[in-house]
Amino acid sequence: MKKFGLLFLIFLMLGCMLKKNATHKDGLSLKQVSFSDLQGFENDKISEISNAFRLSCESVKKNPKMLEKSEIKIKPEAYLKVCEKFDKLKLKNDDVLKAFFKTNFTPYIVCYNGQTQGKFTSYYEAELKASKTKHGKYQYPIYGKPKDLIEINLKDFDESLPDKRILGRVEGAKLVPYFTREQIEKAGINAPVILWGDDKVDIFLMQIQGSAVALLDDGTSVRVSYADNNGHRFVGIGGLLLKKGLLKQGEVSMDKIRDWLKNNPEIADVNMNENPRFIFHKISDAKGPIGAMGVPLTAGRSLAVDTNFVPLGSLLWLDTVEPSGKPLQKTVAAQDIGAAIKGAVRGDYFWGHGEEALLEAGRMNASGKYYILMPND
Repeated sequence: MKKFGLLFLIFLMLGCMLKKNATHKDGLSLKQVSFSDLQGFENDKISEISNAFRLSCESVKKNPKMLEKSEIKIKPEAYLKVCEKFDKLKLKNDDVLKAFFKTNFTPYIVCYNGQTQGKFTSYYEAELKASKTKHGKYQYPIYGKPKDLIEINLKDFDESLPDKRILGRVEGAKLVPYFTREQIEKAGINAPVILWGDDKVDIFLMQIQGSAVALLDDGTSVRVSYADNNGHRFVGIGGLLLKKGLLKQGEVSMDKIRDWLKNNPEIADVNMNENPRFIFHKISDAKGPIGAMGVPLTAGRSLAVDTNFVPLGSLLWLDTVEPSGKPLQKTVAAQDIGAAIKGAVRGDYFWGHGEEALLEAGRMNASGKYYILMPND
């Protein structure tokens, strides 16, 4: 069996290199396969993707162009036609949906420079304690979007320029970069404070994850969602602590990082500030954390991707492994992005909410592949 698996992998790689169905720049290619090639597809509880797909359809209806901004492009009219058919399904159980997907989609394995394997990590929705007022232990501000944060897009000024979003602030008559994390932490900013947290490490980790559930001191809870960022590059705290020898190989998981930061407060600030990116938040009444697509993420079914290659809204067949080594094979929806998620075969799997999700998500760093499901035209 192992020999057969190796031969199949070699065949698949050769297929990507020698028999490309669709070739893009920078070594990206797609090779058509069949649903029978998707290992584990018949065992997928595919009904779990129903709500995530419905939300993607709603978002694409409002902004069809999102499907055409990446290297892999999906025809909006074809996608929305499938959405229409999906809406009309009276039953959405596993058997019906498997038949529906096989009829309306064609899978293509995503290859980059002939390689189908890429890196897959995971993230979760954080949890922290907070208050609506500053008092007692609640001394750390959770900032909303600053009043002086300016956004421009180069393409708005000249069609020949890249479609690139730039964030900054006006100083005199000049647009300059916005304040870094260190500057914000030391001097504050002209921004509303939406809540006050009791632990700066928990706030920092919420910024890495993008959102959190805040447990308030009055016994209620609210969801804190991503609002914007300061425009600076992201520097991963795990890699930083590893490089400095403050954590060892095998210890760079989110729970270990959290414990180290809390146990070393005298140098935690210095290391956290080496990540210049700062995230601003807002209070949300959504049923889940809001991803880059503008819809609530679904635990176990949403994936963050690099939209230079894969468009938001696309459906993917994910084939990787959990931290335990158990196969992770399921249909997922590309509904989010991440500063560290870069590459044609690269994904960040949304595990869910709470401490258990933190432990699993923080340990996931696996090799894997995915297939994009293209709507039949």
